[in-house]
Amino acid sequence: MTVVTGAGGGIGAAVCRTLAESGARVVAVDRDEDALRRLRDAHRPALAPSACYPADVRVASETEEVFEKAEHELGPVSALVNIAGVLCAGPVMSCAEADWHEMFAVNATGVFLWSRAATRRMTERRSGAIVTVASNAVGVPRAGMAAYAASKAAAQAFTLGLGLEVAAYGIRCNVVCPGSTDTPMLASMGPDAVAAAIRGDLALHRTGIPLRQVAEPQDVAGAVGFLLSDQARHITLHSLYVDGGAALHG
Repeated sequence: MTVVTGAGGGIGAAVCRTLAESGARVVAVDRDEDALRRLRDAHRPALAPSACYPADVRVASETEEVFEKAEHELGPVSALVNIAGVLCAGPVMSCAEADWHEMFAVNATGVFLWSRAATRRMTERRSGAIVTVASNAVGVPRAGMAAYAASKAAAQAFTLGLGLEVAAYGIRCNVVCPGSTDTPMLASMGPDAVAAAIRGDLALHRTGIPLRQVAEPQDVAGAVGFLLSDQARHITLHSLYVDGGAALHG
């Protein structure tokens, strides 16, 4: 059974669909109950999540409640995908403390709480896999995104450090680092967001996207699915960039 946080978003929904297509039992988690309802209703029964649980990833008690309920109803957790995230863009000098704290609470603390709950269970069974969806901003500075990048870098560093601790139990921990992806989060950055991401902006030290297109949610979902699969059974502590080359990251 695979738990997916942030399942109601564009990437989260694509991951749920991809995993369901591979035959996995998927537990979709999001604090937006309407988004969970749309996720469940958008797919034919065979591709819908096995269960949808509303929960706030920032709250430890809700984390434990979901895992207890999911394991009681669907069986042992074998995988976790940390996708839940928020973005508050803008220069550091105008960044509100509330926005900073919110991004770290969701993007970093959420990853800690859910990964801790998952690995406590996985270590007993000596198997499992965790994938955290971070951002290509963890590997290259982004003007106007310093706070967001810091929260995602914290999530990446935590996931890889956790991976060292649990490798002896047969648990793999990896990170997927998407670039600009065609989701509501990107759309919220303005009507020109897609074109701007592709062409780049030298004034902001952005090189653009060499492949000349933004990612689709399915592109990111495919990377997550691969890292959870047996095809990646000897891959851990890895950060996989899915950004069309935008980070110029080797």
